[in-house]
Amino acid sequence: MVSIYETPESPVLAKDSAERRYKIEGTDSELVARAMLMIAAPVAFSNGIQTLVRQDARVEPDDGDMWSGVVPYGERTRPETGESTYQFDTGGGTHHITQALATIGTYVPPGDVAPDYKGAIGVTLDNVEGVDIHIPIYHFSETHYLPVAAITGAYKALLFALTGTVNDAGFRGFAKGEVLFCGASGSQRGEEDWQITFKWAASPNKTDIAVGLITVPAKEGWHYLWIRYRDKPDDAAVDMIKDPVAATVVRVYEYGDFADLGIGG
Repeated sequence: MVSIYETPESPVLAKDSAERRYKIEGTDSELVARAMLMIAAPVAFSNGIQTLVRQDARVEPDDGDMWSGVVPYGERTRPETGESTYQFDTGGGTHHITQALATIGTYVPPGDVAPDYKGAIGVTLDNVEGVDIHIPIYHFSETHYLPVAAITGAYKALLFALTGTVNDAGFRGFAKGEVLFCGASGSQRGEEDWQITFKWAASPNKTDIAVGLITVPAKEGWHYLWIRYRDKPDDAAVDMIKDPVAATVVRVYEYGDFADLGIGG
């Protein structure tokens, strides 16, 4: 069993820095020892004067399966003009669908024949109700520190105009039509520069989408697919079903040139 504890002399304090020191026991793996150290050592630490942030974490072997760990803390460094940081999450989103990928089974009383709904979900006498499902949407953002001279009134208007548009060419490794620009927020840092956070959401392009007996050859990530149904008798089941007769792909977002953002492609 791997264990970790902070040594009696820790923390070692200085005016603008500090060190926390640990012992890790029970492993001969440097990777495991360092991982335990990263879990145990807090990200921020107060030396009584200010809050310092973790700068690094290093381990050195002791006897046998014991390691010494040192975690230095220092002042939070201010990003320089021209630098950038990145964040992402894969939380996804929801989408209302009326057509299933596959029908596992339709169960009816003994002696009856199950109707074939051709994958339609929630079929009623008058409608196909469908269901809301969780779909893959990749949310990501970047914070850039841009010079004051670059953030003009025209540039702010450009950000406004591009919000709610989809990439008209490849962007950040995604294909045309997969990335939606969700807008930007910014604030000026004194007279030096602007801190601007850009936000996007990515949804994958798809091909060969089956809708009953229909095959949709291609749909971009932010295109919308809707399906037209008609009443049709199912002679085997002696029932009326909703049969998909058309699948329509429509564009609901304008395209935008994300190169105009000035932060690379």
